[in-house]
Amino acid sequence: MSEGNVSLTISDGVASVVFDRPEARNAMTWKMYDELAVICTTLASHPDVKVATFRGAGGQAFVAGTDIEQFRAFASGDDGIRYEQTIDTRIKQLETLPIPTIAIVDGYAIGGGLAIASVCDFRIATPQASFGAPIARTLGNCLSTANTARIVAGFGASRVKRMLMLAETIGADEARDCGFVHEIAEPSELDAKVQALCKRLAGNAPLTMKVAKETIRRVVTEGVPSNEDLVHECYGSRDFKIGMEAFLEKKKPVWTNS
Repeated sequence: MSEGNVSLTISDGVASVVFDRPEARNAMTWKMYDELAVICTTLASHPDVKVATFRGAGGQAFVAGTDIEQFRAFASGDDGIRYEQTIDTRIKQLETLPIPTIAIVDGYAIGGGLAIASVCDFRIATPQASFGAPIARTLGNCLSTANTARIVAGFGASRVKRMLMLAETIGADEARDCGFVHEIAEPSELDAKVQALCKRLAGNAPLTMKVAKETIRRVVTEGVPSNEDLVHECYGSRDFKIGMEAFLEKKKPVWTNS
């Protein structure tokens, strides 16, 4: 299976970013995270870009999390802390872009994909879209405080408990009802809806939008306490190893609470 890629094209003031690894439902590899970082650096200072869109290739998923195969190299809870710190850095690069961003969600936005979608300013989804982080059922790991705060800001604490503790996924209709999804569009209408939103955003005052999104970001994530002790506990646990191997072997994990 390929390591995938994240591509960038720019046309008429709109940057289009594509997560391209459809054979793995666009699950992110380290290479793809690094490419996303480079793209965000480019967009942060690009004079011609007024809005950016992010979507997954293949029509089945936006991003189905991080490629679990990569976790096999983890030896302790310290590896988990380093991983969550790296993901936080990449997510923050996207979150702090000074231009409006739109996630185009056709299919799964799971785990890392949910985090990426949550820091975009708007989300347009197909009726088949679903959002979640079912790690309580699969891997037995956890999220950073910052990513948890972002998801809580989008869905509310009660729904996020369903997502993180009951391992439920939230469908497109419910995501729209709680305000996380801006609009639902059939696949045949998706591009037109995205184009209309891009045009609307491109016509607004750029500094006003920049200040608004940065102020909201600070309200949501600044001063959020660390949970590195909890991350260390999860990633250093026997259960994380059990969950990871069971996921890769397509088996049901048997948890030990250790």
